[in-house]
Order: sequence, then C-alpha cells, then structure tokens
Amino acid sequence: QVQLVESGGGLVQAGGSLRLSCAASGGTFRFAMAWFRQAPGKEREFVAAISWRDESTSYVDSVKGRFTISIDYVKKTVYLQMSNLKPEDTAVYYCAARIGGIVASGRSYDSWGQGTQVTVAS
Repeated sequence: QVQLVESGGGLVQAGGSLRLSCAASGGTFRFAMAWFRQAPGKEREFVAAISWRDESTSYVDSVKGRFTISIDYVKKTVYLQMSNLKPEDTAVYYCAARIGGIVASGRSYDSWGQGTQVTVAS
C-alpha cells in the first residue's frame, strides 16, 4: 500500500479558493488517485480522480468547472485546486489511491489519507 498525507484545508469565504495536496510515498506507482469528501451526517462522496499513467481525469458533476485535479510526478503529489467554493463544499476531504484505473467507488480504493477539513463560510 502507498502512504498518503493530505494538507491544505482550512476556512475560506464563499467564492474563494483553496488547494489541497496529497503526498504519496511507498508502494508501486501504478495508481489512480482520487479525492473524496464527507460532510457531517452525509455519506462519503467521490469528488475527482486522476490516472497516474496518462493523467486522464474524472469529476463529480457538482464540481466540474470549479475543481481541477493534477499530478506533480517529481514530488509524487496530487493536487485538488478548488475555486468558486460554495458552502455545500464544506466537508472533510480524503485522498485515496488504488492500483488500476479510475473508478468512483470508494470501496475500490485501498489506501487512504487522514483527511483535511475544508470549511466554506457563506
């Protein structure tokens, strides 16, 4: 398994931006990496994913045009650039990794970070 460490969460006003980082170490880098989020009282939700092999991406409809997922291969870090944030984006954001292609089901990912809190104030 790969080890994942997230950073970059915080408090931001609606309309603002944040960039989350997920640093990966260990394991074999044949991954799809993804961001999920979980708001209080709600189920975990797929946000975005990227293929380590070809940088293909996938997003949940609610973040398309506002969030961008990207990879820095040198730093072995995946980023989630979040813009035009809305109060409904408030959640704990988790980074996850799996060997293979992009999927949206969290059950298919076997490595998870500890999570980072994002709070968007209205």
